[in-house]
Amino acid sequence: MSDLSKLTIAAARDKLRAKEITAVELTDACLTEVEGAAALNAFVHHTPEVAREQAGNADRRIAMGMSPDLCGIPLGIKDLFCTKGVASQAASGILDGFKPEYESTVTSQLFKDGAVMLGKLNMDEFAMGSSNETSVYGDAVNPWKVDDRALTPGGSSGGSASAVAAGLCLGATGTDTGGSIRQPAAFTGITGIKPTYGRVSRWGVVAFASSLDQAGPMTKDVRDAAIMLTCMSGHDAKDSTSADIPVPDFEAALTGDIKGKKIGIPREYRMEGMPAEIETLWSQGQEMLRDAGAAIVDISLPHTKYALPAYYVIAPAEASSNLARYDGVRFGHRAKLAAGDGITEMYEKTRAEGFGAEVQRRVMVGTYVLSAGFYDAYYNRARKVRTLIKQDFETVFADGIDSILTPATPSAAFGLGEMVDADPIQMYLNDVFTVTVNLAGLPGISVPAGYDSKGLPLGLQLIGRPWEEGDLLNTAYALERSVQFDGKPTRWW
Repeated sequence: MSDLSKLTIAAARDKLRAKEITAVELTDACLTEVEGAAALNAFVHHTPEVAREQAGNADRRIAMGMSPDLCGIPLGIKDLFCTKGVASQAASGILDGFKPEYESTVTSQLFKDGAVMLGKLNMDEFAMGSSNETSVYGDAVNPWKVDDRALTPGGSSGGSASAVAAGLCLGATGTDTGGSIRQPAAFTGITGIKPTYGRVSRWGVVAFASSLDQAGPMTKDVRDAAIMLTCMSGHDAKDSTSADIPVPDFEAALTGDIKGKKIGIPREYRMEGMPAEIETLWSQGQEMLRDAGAAIVDISLPHTKYALPAYYVIAPAEASSNLARYDGVRFGHRAKLAAGDGITEMYEKTRAEGFGAEVQRRVMVGTYVLSAGFYDAYYNRARKVRTLIKQDFETVFADGIDSILTPATPSAAFGLGEMVDADPIQMYLNDVFTVTVNLAGLPGISVPAGYDSKGLPLGLQLIGRPWEEGDLLNTAYALERSVQFDGKPTRWW
């Protein structure tokens, strides 16, 4: 039974339809794995009763021959997604006890297709972090290990990455504001795709930076990512940024044929101090795509060096605005007040107690750059830089480039606690290869492509044209087939 949880979504779907297994059996196998993996701290709210009820309903649909691709598939849901009647805290103390009366659009679509929710997954508080160390639930832990040292699974979707890599669930939802799907995917040896901004509804997803946030799937391979993304995508009238364009069958796009495709290699991503093993992996990825029939073309994205500072002005500014709603008045945590305290004291104490240090830091930075006298110097200038970065991509795509290959991260997973007391900028540098994709609103995918000298997984990133997730997934599929990465963490938890 425990082997069932190791199945891919595609393999489990086929076994379910062939009546070789039942959704209840598959769900029970995953629940057993979840219960035995407390050391990973990936799942923070368990919903076994909900899961078994959904699995039973899925079995009945399958018996009737009416089963969408995700029918009966056990998933983990990042704590950023609102789930009706189930705690949805964004890993923050300020949302303690919050159980929404509504369902996010993404989870509604997953459940409509018969997916099974095993529970809610750990994350960085309000998705602010690159190591899953800012969570009110404590650190999520990477199932990969070296020298008995606990490693980060990355962030902010660290619980999602850890759960998928450890085989606790067949897939998971994640969100990506500056790399929060792709970086943890790379750190844990799984696949994660951030779709084009507007491809997946943000309604019911707790907001961090509204012009950057985008939900996407985290899975064991590219085919599973295509299956989940097809279900998650689509126009939503409740989200004004949701695009009203058709959703293709992304799985059907996976032919593996990339002959004649032009793959761009941006010279600006060869950064000073890049580890040799990252450079080697990148070169190997280029050779694999060339061998598959693609043309490798050197390109320039000249404003890349400004992406990280622009991102860390825009994202905190939007967070400052979005997080103003958490004040202890209507829901979540409310501080105990002393005699004589008024509403201002309630706001101050509630926010001081409810928000963690990293969230407070970003709210203060965001408030500062939006304040009178600094708005033009920081926020407006960052927006202009963002436009230039977007234009860089538009230029190379107009020149015939189909997708762009880069490293996913500047290193393999680092140890938990290693950067807690470091300069915050050192942590922010984990996003150096990923933030441009969010600033430009493009799709990007991380695919496991090799190992570092200690045997930890490393990922490569492919960046695609807007709305061309099918083509991007197919290129990633060709890379995946060439790499043949089959690494699994050795069980220690």
